[in-house]
Amino acid sequence: MTPILEVEDLVLGYGAAQAVRGISLTVRAGEVVTLIGANGAGKTTTLKGIVGLLKAGSGDIRLDGRSVLGRPTDWLARHGLNLVPEGRRVFAGLTVAENLDVASVAGSLRGAELRAAIAEIYEIFPRLGERRAQLSWTLSGGEQQMLAMGRAIIARPRVLLLDEPSLGLSPKLAAEVVGLVSSYSRDNGLSVLLVEQNAALALGSSDRGYVLEHGRIVAEGAAAGLLHDAEVRKAYLGS
Repeated sequence: MTPILEVEDLVLGYGAAQAVRGISLTVRAGEVVTLIGANGAGKTTTLKGIVGLLKAGSGDIRLDGRSVLGRPTDWLARHGLNLVPEGRRVFAGLTVAENLDVASVAGSLRGAELRAAIAEIYEIFPRLGERRAQLSWTLSGGEQQMLAMGRAIIARPRVLLLDEPSLGLSPKLAAEVVGLVSSYSRDNGLSVLLVEQNAALALGSSDRGYVLEHGRIVAEGAAAGLLHDAEVRKAYLGS
């Protein structure tokens, strides 16, 4: 299948320091692809570069085969590239329902279509439906992560970029959150690029994976193959 998202020889940095050194990856329609690596490997930098929060030094980013390099972040979001950043960043003083309403303002959904989209979020994340009138700062970490992902999904993304969704969550809750996204991807054809330090969780929930070290891709392949690769297990799974 033709990739929906293509990153080719992408170079990103902060000042003179290169954090990402010419990486290439693809995400096809309806698949979950994970990018794993240690802290400082360049995972978050890669996501920031894809959505236009960092200017590329060189390389290219293509959506449906067309270059989107240099496009502003809001343009990319309107055309289907949506990032759920590390740390969730929900609107603490707003209720769950109000957070979802704010997310829908920039989108094209209105009326009955918007109400159906919000109902779908509550179906995907039942806890949010139970807490729709609750201020988001009172939610647990896992519920805030669900809300952050719900806000992104309601915008009808074509590629959802997730940055460390398991951060700060218990192993059980982290598995639930990532599992819900993986299930939604399978059922609805949503493409996902998942950045995770929890390699076992990420590879166990993905179709394909890339291993990033010091800003370079050092391994790639089917997620199941990487999960059982001796070098990957030794470096990232402690076995």
